[in-house]
Amino acid sequence: MSLYQVYAQYPIELVSAKGMELTDSNGVKYTDYYGGHAVISIGHSHPHYVKSLTEQLEQIGFYSNVVLNRFQEELAERLNAKLNEDYALFLCNSGAEANENALKLASFKTGRKKVLAFKGSFHGRTSAVVAATDNPSIVAPLNAGHEVDFIPFGDHKQLEQLLATEQYCTVIVETIQGVGGLDQPSLDFASEINEQCKNTGTLLIADEVQSGFGRSGSFFSFQRFDLEPDFITMAKGMGNGFPVGGVLIHEKHEAVKSELGTTFGGNYLACRAALAVLDVLEDEDLIANARDLESHFRAEVDRLGIEAKIKGAGLMIGLDFGKPTAALRKTLLEESHLFVGSSSNPNVVRILPPLNCTKEALSTLLSEIKRLS
Repeated sequence: MSLYQVYAQYPIELVSAKGMELTDSNGVKYTDYYGGHAVISIGHSHPHYVKSLTEQLEQIGFYSNVVLNRFQEELAERLNAKLNEDYALFLCNSGAEANENALKLASFKTGRKKVLAFKGSFHGRTSAVVAATDNPSIVAPLNAGHEVDFIPFGDHKQLEQLLATEQYCTVIVETIQGVGGLDQPSLDFASEINEQCKNTGTLLIADEVQSGFGRSGSFFSFQRFDLEPDFITMAKGMGNGFPVGGVLIHEKHEAVKSELGTTFGGNYLACRAALAVLDVLEDEDLIANARDLESHFRAEVDRLGIEAKIKGAGLMIGLDFGKPTAALRKTLLEESHLFVGSSSNPNVVRILPPLNCTKEALSTLLSEIKRLS
């Protein structure tokens, strides 16, 4: 038997990690500016995170949602403290599952079934969310039955015309596109999304799976725009590597027994992982650090004369060179031992380090990019 080979992998076996440092089975050390798809939010093996999970595992690691779990309530309260309105929390296991449940809720609440998404979007690989992902190569015939339309950011006319039909249950939007290459809507277009959703009874999903938990320099990326989502989806940096996802559901949407469900979602370890991440984000002021490092990144790109367009925000940032970057990324890994990310836009290098990255670490990366590009 062998693995089902669906991944393009580097020939590297990692055996340990601390902070931003990764060590492979040959003892070679790498610096992590990618975080395994923006998952590592507070650094690898953060002491508080390790302590929280270890303590919990020694007490109880799992029971299903047929019993009360006080950590779920604590997590809901602490997430609501980051928001201006009240939301209820449904916990699950991944970003795809979070988005899948948000789409399902939007359809339940409106009685509609169409979805409006955006060019360049990536929302996951499960049934409905892969149909709402702008990549036909990963959409199977089974998935293609979902009714999804895609429009580009900034197309006010199509947005208004399509939503005016009142056939769409939801608009789903990443206010920084992750896999798509760090594109963002304008403030005007985001405001128009909000207005048209309200005017037509269309519910709004803010996909914060990659951008949430401080990565954009705000706790949630949508908070940088004029958006009032009905549902907020999250995962990745929420657990710093422990599989956890969730949907925040605006209080105006009442829960109905059994409309959603999960076996592993919201388990003790997942909640303790997310709570530990919140502790570190707050105690170490890492969201402010993400904002400061964005400013430093922009200044360093200018100082070094790197000929590329800066995209994204906070530490969900990157460089568009206007030409393919595969060779550059390969050399950064193999010669400089620096992990960076790609996107569906081959011209973009994505930079997604832990939020406790330093100015020195960013300067080192940009110096190497300048040397090799």
